[in-house]
Order: sequence, then structure tokens, then C-alpha cells
Amino acid sequence: MNYRMDNIPKTTACNRRPGLAMVAQTITIHNTGNPSSSAAGERAWLANAANTRQASFHIVVDEREAIEAIPLNECAWHAGDGSGFKSGNRTSIGVEICESGDYAKTLDNAADLVASMLKERGWGADRLRRHYDWSGKICPRLMYDGGKWTGWAEFKDAVEAKLNPKKEGEDVKLDKANVKIDGVKAKDGVLIDGTVYVPLRELADKLGAAIAWDNVTKTATVNTKGAK
Repeated sequence: MNYRMDNIPKTTACNRRPGLAMVAQTITIHNTGNPSSSAAGERAWLANAANTRQASFHIVVDEREAIEAIPLNECAWHAGDGSGFKSGNRTSIGVEICESGDYAKTLDNAADLVASMLKERGWGADRLRRHYDWSGKICPRLMYDGGKWTGWAEFKDAVEAKLNPKKEGEDVKLDKANVKIDGVKAKDGVLIDGTVYVPLRELADKLGAAIAWDNVTKTATVNTKGAK
């Protein structure tokens, strides 16, 4: 993903770049709220004469690039919580995630970007905030699923995975899973990344099915015909 700086002038209308110094403490995530606009389009809107809003942001990211519109050591009006010294506007870097195009790719780019910013500052994913955390606005809106912030949790997990990638050959934590078939306890399975794995022969036996193994093709066949 390409990262480019295209800072708006301090003379931009509506005080969108106030020039107030900022020592960031967190990174705040937003969705643009515009399903058809790219990062370049969002950056252009900040300087558009038809734009009468004071709102602004530091960085906007889409499926292709990230654009820095306001220096990260200056405040931007993105958190919706005023201009107090402890406000999100004065203490947090605002990152806008575009909603257009390949959104999955955009999310991955955003996770890459945010992870690199956290790592550069020696921070962890606990430094991430939602727009919602500052002002109560349902934003980033595409991470809000039916009253639950499941998308937000998934985004933080994605950032965490990029911050602390598993090393090749690293042991996978195995949790025991109790398995019952028709109410009867079967051999314990294991839980790996949310999926329960059970020995196939044990499962077939409990279901009264026949199992065969072809060592040449490395194929396990389960025949349920006649199974009780």
C-alpha cells in the first residue's frame, strides 16, 4: 500500500487544520460514511469550497493507498468531543477507513497501517479507540453489527495479529472440548481457533458407520449406509 503526504493548507476554510500542536496518546478509527468515495476523494473534499463542515482527519485509507491530510503532530477535528486538552480531537490521531471498492482489502490495509503506527510508537492495540468512544456516535459504522461491535473486535484482532505475528513452528494452544453424540459422551476433542476437532474413527464408531483408510491416496472414507 502506498502512503503519501498531501497536507491541506493551514488556510483551509472552516478551520479544518487549526495548527494546534498535539502529542498523540491514541489512534481513533472511523468509517467515512460515504460508500462511493476513495481516499483521494476524501482528501479532496477537505479543500473543496462546497464543504462547509469543520470536520477533518489525519489519514484516510482505501484499497490502494493511505493519504496523510494533516500532520500527525497537529490536532484535527474528528472525534466530535470539543477542543478540551484531554479531548479526542486534541490527543488522538484520526484514521478514516473508506467504504468504497474492495472493503476487505481496505480493512487489511488499515490494519497494516495502524499496526505500523502502533509499533513505531511502542504502543499496543489497547491504544486504539472508536469515534464512538469519544462522542457516542456509531462510528466506525461498518464495524457495528446489529447493536454489537463485532467488526471492531475483529479489526483489533487483525491489528494485534500484525503486531505480534505467530512465528513458524510456534506451538498452537490446544483446549479440550467435550463432545457428545445423541447425549452420550464421546472421546474428547480439541478446540483450535474456534473449531472443534474430533478423531474421525471415534466419531464414526459412535455413529455406527464404517471407516476405511487408503494409505496410497491418504483418503479416509466413512460409510454411513446402515448406520444406526
